[in-house]
Amino acid sequence: MNEGREDLLRGELKIKQPRENEGPRVNLDTILLAHFTRPKKGERILEIGCAHGAVSLILAKRGHTVEGVDIQSHLIEMAGENAAENGLEDKAKFYTGDIRDHRKMWEAQSFDRVAVNPPYFEKNSGSVSPSTALATALNGLNCTLEELVQACRYLLKNKGYLDIVIHAGRVGELLALLDKYNIAPKKFRAVHPKPGAEASVVLIEAVRASKHGLRIEAPLFVLDEDGKETPQLLEAYRTGGE
Repeated sequence: MNEGREDLLRGELKIKQPRENEGPRVNLDTILLAHFTRPKKGERILEIGCAHGAVSLILAKRGHTVEGVDIQSHLIEMAGENAAENGLEDKAKFYTGDIRDHRKMWEAQSFDRVAVNPPYFEKNSGSVSPSTALATALNGLNCTLEELVQACRYLLKNKGYLDIVIHAGRVGELLALLDKYNIAPKKFRAVHPKPGAEASVVLIEAVRASKHGLRIEAPLFVLDEDGKETPQLLEAYRTGGE
């Protein structure tokens, strides 16, 4: 697999990642999830499906200690190299593992916070990339959304946080699963390509074993009516420090 090292957060981090169409790459969802996730000091944080570690490393750059897990060993190797390249190896640790085996990997209620950018589609839905690495990230070849929520239920402490960015078309499915596994959505923010366009993805923060009470935040527009990047988007790219 070809790979290259590229700037992230306008040069605050250097990230090695697969070439186009050869594996998962940093995209807007990556940046928005890292910005949306606001851990408290001292939290134990897990990123599920961390790939080459971008979200974890952004959080580590902000001073947090993060663990990342992914089923694809070559991406975990890349994540480790990225941590070392950015001097964050003491803040970010990465493991190869199948999240469906979470009970073998961690004790129950091990984490204060879980961050995840799940596949856009379920297995056998949507067009499937000929790249196995990319199809695994986009098409849920190895884990369903329900299996993911089950794992989060097990891994999170009571009152622990789940931060997730998900394709807008799957929000109903996700909310039903969160209710089934007693993880209450607390914060909701829709992301729109521009004013007047439908939401493309949604950012949700939910809390394990919490009372209901959902706050719907103002929408985030990527571009304004003139096609320029909005202040809200530019703020997300300044998440290297707090």
